[in-house]
Amino acid sequence: MCQIFAGQDPERYQSTTRRLRLNGQSTSIRLENSFWAILDEIAASEGATTPAFISKLHAEVLELHGEPSNFSSLLRCTCLIFRETSPAAGAMAMAAE
Repeated sequence: MCQIFAGQDPERYQSTTRRLRLNGQSTSIRLENSFWAILDEIAASEGATTPAFISKLHAEVLELHGEPSNFSSLLRCTCLIFRETSPAAGAMAMAAE
């Protein structure tokens, strides 16, 4: 069972820092490559660049809840929600039944 997890390509969990602007301020965000890949996918599905998507998400979070205490964690959870709610996730659940 753990071979699936332990045997993964180390590049997937290597961290990368990207610089972008949030509300006009330059910042950097460090995430594992797997999460960046999902964020790139989400942005593309929204017809936006990844920085534009992240900036829009940040603005919406500010409006709803105020400044998040850990924006990187919010981005990781965003990726999980995207995977859990994508049509492919539903198809995989049905195939497992």
